[in-house]
Amino acid sequence: MKRTSLLALLAIVCTLDTGVVSASTEASAGHRVAVWGPSMTTGGPAFNHQTIRMVAHTSTGGAGLRIHLSNLRGTIPLSVGAVSIGLQEQGAAAVAGSLRAVRFRARESVSIPAGAEVVSDPIPMAVDTEQNVIVSLYLPDPTGSATFHSSAFQTAYVSGDGDHTTEEGASSYGTTRTSWYFLSGLDVLPFEARGTVVAFGDSITDGSITPTGANRRWPDALARRLAGDHPMAVVNSGIGGNRVLTDSPTLRQGIRALARFDHDALAFPGVRDIILLEGINDIGNNAGPNGTPITAPALIEGYRTLIAKAHAAGVRIIGATMLPYKGAGYYRDTGELVRQEANAWIRTSGAFDGIIDFDAAIRDPQDPAVMQSSYDSGDHLHPNAAGMQAMADAIDLALLQ
Repeated sequence: MKRTSLLALLAIVCTLDTGVVSASTEASAGHRVAVWGPSMTTGGPAFNHQTIRMVAHTSTGGAGLRIHLSNLRGTIPLSVGAVSIGLQEQGAAAVAGSLRAVRFRARESVSIPAGAEVVSDPIPMAVDTEQNVIVSLYLPDPTGSATFHSSAFQTAYVSGDGDHTTEEGASSYGTTRTSWYFLSGLDVLPFEARGTVVAFGDSITDGSITPTGANRRWPDALARRLAGDHPMAVVNSGIGGNRVLTDSPTLRQGIRALARFDHDALAFPGVRDIILLEGINDIGNNAGPNGTPITAPALIEGYRTLIAKAHAAGVRIIGATMLPYKGAGYYRDTGELVRQEANAWIRTSGAFDGIIDFDAAIRDPQDPAVMQSSYDSGDHLHPNAAGMQAMADAIDLALLQ
């Protein structure tokens, strides 16, 4: 049941640390939880004197919404002339009367230094669980290459010249993209959620080959399961092509998990649990440390480092087994041996705070190196929407506290 009208204005009195913060600083106050937040990379397109309208899908409901903007991977200061947020009607159109101006230390504009991020003042609006909100950024000056999340599997809308943040209609937004630009998070004072679960991984977590705008990734399906008797927010911190041990040669695939984990997993407001599903790109690309071939012991050492980071921060980390990938373009028999050895360690070592056996949920019983055909998107690496649901269904919700 909804705890408030979606368009209700709430009188929220908070003393908050807002404004420009370093990339390593968590901007939170009170019992806040992150309800949405993609990991950001370098290599996005440049914008100038344009407005970008983006859709974010909340994983739980709350009040006092704040937005996070990132110039983390930028090389020049980012000027943001105006920001608005509202509820999505359809496409780039907002529900009538829902748009709210967003302010930063009571100002409508903000300049974000290269390598930094900002958090808005609390916005007098509430959001519901699984609410589509639209955030519009007016960028008055050349941005340089955007800090962005390349594979959003969600449509963004780009205007021609000018500030169109206050327009409820869609007519000014003539171009569509499928990335998120500069928008790196939403957090709330939750109605019910006890904390945030961060799904940390690669393209399988990111949602590759799932339908655009349908929110059929496995973290989305997990959020829907948790919305019942286990109220928790879920944030998807997957990046397509990401690896545990080495940076990907394509910058938009992100720096290695070892380097991004503090920011992309531990820094979210309210994080209590992390689900780690990563390593298949290390294996498929035979990418061990310092240019060496990948081995299971090297991958396991990477997992141990991430476990230690989580525990030092007082956060639980749950290990997920890597999915079968025989038939994928970068499959090798020697790589399969590494996957099997690493998965066996995940299952039996006791190093994680809990285990999710995605491999067992997805594999073909007749050939365990292969994904079940009914779950295969067609590339033998990424599950389809049914496979994503099967992954979410394989999670024991009691693991998430």
